[in-house]
Amino acid sequence: MTKYNVLHIISDQHQAACTGYEGHPQALTPNLDRLAAEGVWFRHAYAQNIICTPSRVSIFSGQYCHNHGYYGLSGPTPRSLPSFLQHFSNHGYRTAAIGKLHVPDDPVDWLLEHVHWWRDYNREPARGAGSRGRHGAYFRYLDALGLRDREDYTHLPECPQAGKTLEGRPSLLPYEHSVEGWCVQEAVRFLDDCGDRPFCLHVSLPRPHQTCTPDQRFWDLYPDDIEPPPTLRADPSGRPPHFRAAVEGFRKQEGFQEPKGFLPLARRIWRSYLACITQVDHAVGELLAYLERTGTAERTIVIYNTDHGGYSGTHGVEEKAPGISSEAVCRTPMVWRAPGVTHNGAACRQLVESVDIAPTITALCGLPPMPSVDGKDITPLLRGEDRPVREAAVTEAPWSRSLRWKSWRFVHYQRAMFGGEDVGELYDIEKDPDEQRNLYHDPDHQSVVQECRRRLLEWLIATSHAVTVHPVHPDGIQGLVEEGQCNYL
Repeated sequence: MTKYNVLHIISDQHQAACTGYEGHPQALTPNLDRLAAEGVWFRHAYAQNIICTPSRVSIFSGQYCHNHGYYGLSGPTPRSLPSFLQHFSNHGYRTAAIGKLHVPDDPVDWLLEHVHWWRDYNREPARGAGSRGRHGAYFRYLDALGLRDREDYTHLPECPQAGKTLEGRPSLLPYEHSVEGWCVQEAVRFLDDCGDRPFCLHVSLPRPHQTCTPDQRFWDLYPDDIEPPPTLRADPSGRPPHFRAAVEGFRKQEGFQEPKGFLPLARRIWRSYLACITQVDHAVGELLAYLERTGTAERTIVIYNTDHGGYSGTHGVEEKAPGISSEAVCRTPMVWRAPGVTHNGAACRQLVESVDIAPTITALCGLPPMPSVDGKDITPLLRGEDRPVREAAVTEAPWSRSLRWKSWRFVHYQRAMFGGEDVGELYDIEKDPDEQRNLYHDPDHQSVVQECRRRLLEWLIATSHAVTVHPVHPDGIQGLVEEGQCNYL
């Protein structure tokens, strides 16, 4: 029996619509397009969270946020929480985590002891003075080359406002010394070291998350007068207060590159965002070329996805802060190529989630199931079946939830977020793909609002982990119902 390898490539903040295989009129993604043409891509894949750390914890653990408990950036190391990398390590695979890992790291990085090869681009293994922020392996690499002063992904040296990174221009570094280029180099080093041993490799490419400073050659692929997103000047009046505030704040900005002004700035941000997607695509292409060159492609499962999407001007928002409000941030690209399993060029319309990655690669590789995963094994969808594995997909934030069900996109907010005001969102994505008409307060759609709220509540109850439950039944609640024991619950 063939023992499959796994190559999991993740990017940061890649809006699902911005790919060639989805038909975007501007985005240039030839390598992802080829991967999609050779495998299966999902039209309706959703992130578990709209910021990095909780989303990544869900991807690695296969658990929903309300079960693993992480909703913010970084945090205490979850010592008892398994990851799929640890699971593969325990079953004879050589494992590695490379790039922008961005998982809990206090006092040590969560994944450090789960893998044989650990390379976080900007963090040391242990937290403490100087352990984070331009002190990781990538920066030592730049120091050795005398290029540290040209690094412009984590910050813009010329920016007059500390921490302000939302601009766009070509990088001072060539691609081969960019953080994506370094990630590919480290991945190749690990793969060369594996020899004939099976591997499970996670490569995390930091872009297109800002700062968007692509290599000059990718910047030049897009014109100076590029058309910004068509929803850049969309009317936000139907949106929640925090979304409207984000739109108003962006429209007041002029940037600090020339020419200044809102429209030139929006064009630079969009151009650089798309160019960074193309840079990520180039890195994906280099990794695929390595597999082909070494003869390992025919026995390697390849997955590409992102932790969450992004705006970069879509809906008139520059960053992802009001993210749970939109498909642009909750929906993610997800492409699989599994030898002997996937059908070339298939586009699956069924709902999938990021938590599905861990149980699916485990099943495909014939390993025992991971304990406590919430995700579904989507192998039947990879084989071409068109039956749903779930009725709805949910993206979580600490005090809000987003539900994707049938054609509906529903967002529940706690009233306390807006001074007791009843704020919510409901869009018919099939009729209104740009989410321009919020139907939450529309009298004709109150039955849909109530149904979405009911489904969200049932999902939360059904998926929450319990330490103990009485009575115990091997068939769960259905078994208790059949035996008339629901009076205990």
